[in-house]
Amino acid sequence: MEERVQSNPQAKRNHSIVLNMRNICNITGVLDVISFDEDEVILETVEGVITIKGKELHVSRLTLEKGELDIDGVFHSFSYKDGDSYHKPNESLLKRLLR
Repeated sequence: MEERVQSNPQAKRNHSIVLNMRNICNITGVLDVISFDEDEVILETVEGVITIKGKELHVSRLTLEKGELDIDGVFHSFSYKDGDSYHKPNESLLKRLLR
């Protein structure tokens, strides 16, 4: 039986959220940062779009090549949106920021 190798790099990424002491969050499987401010961060992950709400949120590390993101602040909620991605596939980050 022939083994198939997946060529899609997104399919190889695992998604996880590790929250330490409710003020440091490490996320893997991140595809894109849709928006962020000190009260809300919206991310596209391999498992769907996630909205993170809190206070004084700060993105301390972002490595899209590895799909990793670190956020610090006080976290109140994490919620996923099922369905297609949050933005149009060819829309640039700059275009989304200028909305």
